[in-house]
Amino acid sequence: MVHETPLIAIIVGGLGCAFVLGAIATRLRISPLVGYLLAGVILGPFTPGFVADQHLASQLAEIGVILLMFGVGLHFSLSDLMSVKLIAIPGALAQIGVATLMGMGLARVMGWGLGAGLVFGLALSVASTVVLLRTLQERRLMETQGGKIAIGWLVVEDMAMVLALVLLPALGDLLGGMGTPSWSQLSLTLALTLGKVALFVALMLVGGRRLIPWILHRVAQTGSRELFRLAVLAVALGVAFGAAELFGVSFALGAFFAGMTLAESPLAHEAAEESLPLRDAFAVLFFVSVGMLFDWHILIDHPLPLLGTLAIILVGKVVAAYVLVRAFRHTIPTALTIAGGLAQIGEFSFILAAFGVDLGLLPPTGQSLILAGAILSILLNPLVFIGLQRLANQRQRKAAVATGEAEAAEATAKAKTFTAPEPTALTDHAIIIGYGRVGRLVGEALRQDGTPVLVVEEDTGILEQLRGAGQEVIAGNAAQPDVLAAANLDGARWLFVAVPNSFEAGQVVAQARKRNPQLDIIARAHTDAAVDHLRQHGASLVIMGEREIAQAMLAHTHGLRIPDPAPARDIPPEGAVAEAV
Repeated sequence: MVHETPLIAIIVGGLGCAFVLGAIATRLRISPLVGYLLAGVILGPFTPGFVADQHLASQLAEIGVILLMFGVGLHFSLSDLMSVKLIAIPGALAQIGVATLMGMGLARVMGWGLGAGLVFGLALSVASTVVLLRTLQERRLMETQGGKIAIGWLVVEDMAMVLALVLLPALGDLLGGMGTPSWSQLSLTLALTLGKVALFVALMLVGGRRLIPWILHRVAQTGSRELFRLAVLAVALGVAFGAAELFGVSFALGAFFAGMTLAESPLAHEAAEESLPLRDAFAVLFFVSVGMLFDWHILIDHPLPLLGTLAIILVGKVVAAYVLVRAFRHTIPTALTIAGGLAQIGEFSFILAAFGVDLGLLPPTGQSLILAGAILSILLNPLVFIGLQRLANQRQRKAAVATGEAEAAEATAKAKTFTAPEPTALTDHAIIIGYGRVGRLVGEALRQDGTPVLVVEEDTGILEQLRGAGQEVIAGNAAQPDVLAAANLDGARWLFVAVPNSFEAGQVVAQARKRNPQLDIIARAHTDAAVDHLRQHGASLVIMGEREIAQAMLAHTHGLRIPDPAPARDIPPEGAVAEAV
């Protein structure tokens, strides 16, 4: 029996190939994104062998964009958006204008018309949602001022591109395409588009802020983790799809507002955790789908136009964004964060290019240049960040020489905060990894006992609350070596690993045990397998919540004690006391 399995083929082939090449890239100490993109190139139509369905791949990639933007919205409140509006709105619009003019100039050199130049320039002006957010997350910049401005900048760019997609058909004939516009039609289209976007935003900020948290709260009361996870995914995908179908808003923008309306709810952290696995998987498929679009023949047929395209993306946009942010009197690290994040193009660029070709505005060569520019800019974006980081450090060192020894120390510290967390000065302290329900209870008890506490956490909302309460924190993922190193493991008394993810917890425990063989490490687990996993990585004590609950019940009724599980087969590292309760 023959089965039609293009969807299964793209999922299996995409994830499998991305895993292999991503692992190789990680082994070579380069970004796994490079491996994901190369996986797409291998599966694409421009290389021999198996060819995946590009149409299905692009739809799967859209799901990744939706879930990613929903997750960003969960950590980005309305107050954060309003706090950066004075720079995000004029800065993004000005940067779009500058990049568009540069693209139009290059198009003119290549002999293209006004319409082709406008579409080409717009496609080069907008950054990729997925790439920018991944960049901010990997470098722990989401909670910084530069990260917040970059996200607000991204939202404005998305709104501008939605407007451009609606207006391009009406401008077709005027710009040299195949349409037949009139000024009255143009005005009506513009008014309807702005009206629909405004209506959607108003509905989400007024009704959505009440309805979405209420729905998830009612589902949470059922006690079903599976149903809650399903509700989170249904809300994220449903709002994004409804926004696109009913209001003409992009999937990404709709999902972002859906997450933002839930951000102030106590369930926001749980919603983020439940959507994380699918979010990561579909984000990988996004990069695979981008790689499938790469036609390597463009490197041979049009090398100079391609270099010009890359120059606009990697140099022109960076300089424009940097100058604009500095003009608003923001610091150099903030300006470099935003400029570096914008040094690439992505999903909206593909949509604009395809739309421009369909309208007869953009020649096929323009679409190929945009796709090639996207692939190469995504590959080169990490190098741009490294270069900007070194530039920032050089400027800090020059400032240190000019201002004297006392201010040199301050400048060096500022340079470090751009690349790594500031090391703590605490000693004989307790380190808490993750400040959810378990971590919060541990922290409150330790503070009452007078023990110095240091919290390592990723969630922006939790970090702001802790800082407001005077609690010392380190922002970032403790599984990353530089984050854990900043916690002063050598001088710590206890390490409490309160994150529920046993894989991440195992990485933290292993690194901590290697740094300090005598450290008392207490971790949590949900299963017997997780208990063994954490013990083998060096945990001194592993607490499984379900066993503790059962123990308390039996102790209250019969005075019985649950027997300890059999010891792990692997011998724990030297200096570690392996025990499971």
